[in-house]
Amino acid sequence: MTIEWRYTIQKDLGVLSLAGFLGAEAVDRFTGAVGWALARGTGPVVLDLTSLRGWSVGGQLAVAEAARRFRAEGRRMELAAIPADGSLVPNGDQPAIPVHCDLAAALAAHRSEGTHQREWRSDDWPDMRA
Repeated sequence: MTIEWRYTIQKDLGVLSLAGFLGAEAVDRFTGAVGWALARGTGPVVLDLTSLRGWSVGGQLAVAEAARRFRAEGRRMELAAIPADGSLVPNGDQPAIPVHCDLAAALAAHRSEGTHQREWRSDDWPDMRA
């Protein structure tokens, strides 16, 4: 089982959305998606976990590592809609990760102006419009 991802930029806010299960076999794909987001944005990034069915301890550690990578680039990562079956509890050497109850709350916290949007996604990202 793996993940699919989609990265969207709205003004200066990036949204990296995941679908599937973030387990050990999906960590490399997630790490690649984080690299994609780092290369294509400059502002904060919301990691949207709305369509994530769950995550393992390894997946949670990968999310914490992603927060460190964003911080090293002078950017902040926030979480939206963390899976109910786990919580991300950073230890003392991890950056604080703001958590929003859902993506709408995360977007509202940024009150992004304008509608200019760009999007990239993995090939099998689920089409939610159907």
